[in-house]
Amino acid sequence: MSELFRIPVDTASKRYEVLAGAGALEAAVPQLEHLCPKGRAIIAADSAALRAHKPRLDAALAGAGLTADIIALDGGEGVKTWDGVRDLVNALLDREMARSESLIAFGGGTVGDLAGFAAAIMKRGCGFIQMPTTLLAQVDSSVGGKTGINTGHGKNLVGSFHQPDLVIADSAFLESLPRRELAAGYAEIVKAGLIEGGALFDSMEAVPGDPLALDGLVPFIAEAVRFKARIVAQDEREAGLRALLNLGHTFAHAFEAEAKKGALIHGEAVACGIVMALRFSAQAGLCEPGAARRAASVFQRAGLPVSLSDLPGGPYTPSALTARMGQDKKNAGAGITLILARGIGEVFISTGHDPAQIETFLQGEI
Repeated sequence: MSELFRIPVDTASKRYEVLAGAGALEAAVPQLEHLCPKGRAIIAADSAALRAHKPRLDAALAGAGLTADIIALDGGEGVKTWDGVRDLVNALLDREMARSESLIAFGGGTVGDLAGFAAAIMKRGCGFIQMPTTLLAQVDSSVGGKTGINTGHGKNLVGSFHQPDLVIADSAFLESLPRRELAAGYAEIVKAGLIEGGALFDSMEAVPGDPLALDGLVPFIAEAVRFKARIVAQDEREAGLRALLNLGHTFAHAFEAEAKKGALIHGEAVACGIVMALRFSAQAGLCEPGAARRAASVFQRAGLPVSLSDLPGGPYTPSALTARMGQDKKNAGAGITLILARGIGEVFISTGHDPAQIETFLQGEI
């Protein structure tokens, strides 16, 4: 049985707690009572997560004296649209949701992003509780208040910063995940280790046996959340430091935009994107090639892709990928902005990269 961790997140706009590990759902009962003052829990729920966990969810809500009012959603990026947010806000208005109530997001990161955006604009801001059921969401998207939807122009280009009032990252929710989904979440934990460096990444390299074994994962989940909480506390709205959390993501978002529909999941794109960023750093003479090799080794132990030839959803064209990178929202002024590295634990923002230089690099990676 894994341990329960209570991790504070202290931002300029709000202070809240992440409950992570075994029994997090039951430990949250007193806070659920307070955050759902009208005796009901309005839940935007991923249908698949609901099928897997509804009895336990109902029992916890009953313990808080709450009845569930569920709005079922299909998970996946397809729900993060203008139509999706319109339908969810209309469902909340139909229920006469009060500003004093909290919308609970139950599911993966896409449901959390959509529900968080709906909560942000509903009556100019309602309460919001994250109850992530995937590893990727538990260690990344549920913490820090980024919410939003996709458009035809790209991913997450419309949204807001809206911090949750509580995050319930119960490790038992992960037991029903396919191994591929666990690996995708592990990519974000490794990302935290690469940015932080030191003992965190060293401990990932030293994991004996299967890195995705659940009992061994829980302490890493807690460490990844603590790491992100420290970053968010210093830079809530991504004015500088928080942008480092996008290590590998400029490449990754381009991969996702160009992949065949449904073939690639976010964590796979991130793993490959991080290795690309480290290889690009090495090619530019910024760091030793060994940094990319060490990262690739940790990713590969979890079955994650580390090259374009291994990445699902291809084939990928360097010119198309570069064009997508040119549209990335992190770009400022001329050229493409990348998160690069001088070594593990030495990550920095690098602006003004010539698209032709990036396209040439990608041609060498095909």
